Amino acid sequence: MTEAGTGMSPPRARSRSGGRAGNQRRGGSTAIRQSPWEIVVNSDHPTTPLRPEGVEMIHDAAMRVLEEIGVDFLNEEARSILAEAGCDIAPDGPRVRMGRDFVMEMVARAPSEFDITPRNPERRVTIGGDHMVFVNVSSPPNAMDLDGGRRVGNIEDFRNFMRLTQYFNCIHLAGGYPVEPVDVHASVRHLDCLYDKLTLTDKVCHAYSLGRERVEDVMEMVRIAGGLSHEEFDAAPRMYTNINSSSPLKHDYPMLDGAMRLARRGQPVIVTPFTLSGAMAPVTLAGATVLSVAEGLAAIALLEYMAPGLPVVMGTFTSNVDMKSGAPAFGTPEYVRATQMAGQMARFYGLPLRASNACAANAPDGQAMWESANSLWACVTGGANVVYHGAGWLEGGLIASYEKFVMDCELIQQIAHYLKGVSVEEADLAFEAIREVDSSGHFFGCQHTQDRYESAFYAPFLSDWRNYEAWAEAGGVQTAERANKVWKGILAEYRPPSMDEAVREELAAFVARRKSEGGAPTDF
Repeated sequence: MTEAGTGMSPPRARSRSGGRAGNQRRGGSTAIRQSPWEIVVNSDHPTTPLRPEGVEMIHDAAMRVLEEIGVDFLNEEARSILAEAGCDIAPDGPRVRMGRDFVMEMVARAPSEFDITPRNPERRVTIGGDHMVFVNVSSPPNAMDLDGGRRVGNIEDFRNFMRLTQYFNCIHLAGGYPVEPVDVHASVRHLDCLYDKLTLTDKVCHAYSLGRERVEDVMEMVRIAGGLSHEEFDAAPRMYTNINSSSPLKHDYPMLDGAMRLARRGQPVIVTPFTLSGAMAPVTLAGATVLSVAEGLAAIALLEYMAPGLPVVMGTFTSNVDMKSGAPAFGTPEYVRATQMAGQMARFYGLPLRASNACAANAPDGQAMWESANSLWACVTGGANVVYHGAGWLEGGLIASYEKFVMDCELIQQIAHYLKGVSVEEADLAFEAIREVDSSGHFFGCQHTQDRYESAFYAPFLSDWRNYEAWAEAGGVQTAERANKVWKGILAEYRPPSMDEAVREELAAFVARRKSEGGAPTDF
């Protein structure tokens, strides 16, 4: 596959360091002025809605769920492994019960912090501790922009969102498909998508746990793209997967199969129960959290028994439904509190936390941004380490929006700037500047300001701070319309990251061979 047909120029030679490509590497661009690549550090104290005794009560209830009720493991191999570990396996069904001592022993094996290194080592990320990384929107079946409206996902939209993922420094992981390219047959879709992902980006990427062939193919493609031997790939985290439980109380076959395949090769697994309070989980936040913890730890215990010390992440997707219609709701007060509670539980178990930037809005409007602002604030105050769907999510995850992607990146950059903290060195206290200006002047012209004005404050790339008259005279362009112009400018100047030509050829040959073999089996 090539960039032919996209209207874009070929990539610049790798040795070139100036011009537009060099400017992008330094964090600048001609389309926007964006922040440089860096992993966000959240040193703020997390919000703790639960008192210590509340944490203990949720933990005890989750352990009782695992001991007395159990969780269905719809994967015979997983049940066999858990039987070997001494868990109670139902003789006539998929139900597995496990004791709290076993669960806590397994969870204690997991690291609280780990790195993932993609094909470009400069894009290495740290998961856990005070670190926050942001992931692109993942898995919507539809794409949308102001020009073309809502449409079924296709391969060109997929590629464009991958280009945006690469371009924005505030997006650290190239997660699941930013939109599902329905025009590529499911048997070979993973091959085309991962080839594009590995050539259009150089960031950490993800494999869907949807069958043996897909998982094994993606691991091999990541290995090839990194120029790694099999031993080098297995020796350190290079990619990851995310699995969801089928709440309530169920882990399905393909998710467990994929997770176990990555675990055997030392690759990280995020376990995220999808517990919508009032539908697939109890209507109370405490009850929904109990269910989420129990489901998450059940799978983590399996993986740590198989691969002691495996990097894992405890995920949360606890929100509520509209009790009038049953529709999922996101960015709600309940979502904020549930995420903060999940953060307390993850810290209790010594595990990194995954949460999400989610909203239920159907357009990149005010509702979309207040719900996303609530979701992102929940991630900050809850101590989330991995923020899924960081940019581009609409309609409860059914739409990947170009404009929303840009708007979310503006918000993420502002959050990252906020989390830099405040310096109180002697020069920052500005005593001499206060003496100089005294009561009759202003600080615009004093030397203290002149020395710092270019970097003193965050400079947005999307906000319009002009007064109404100036804004109206310039056309009264609203935020989504400005974002529309920005993403078009970004795609016009996008250049793919460098890749050794021999590696690219090996990757393309692997894709061609697997396509000739039929890719992954389907029933259509």
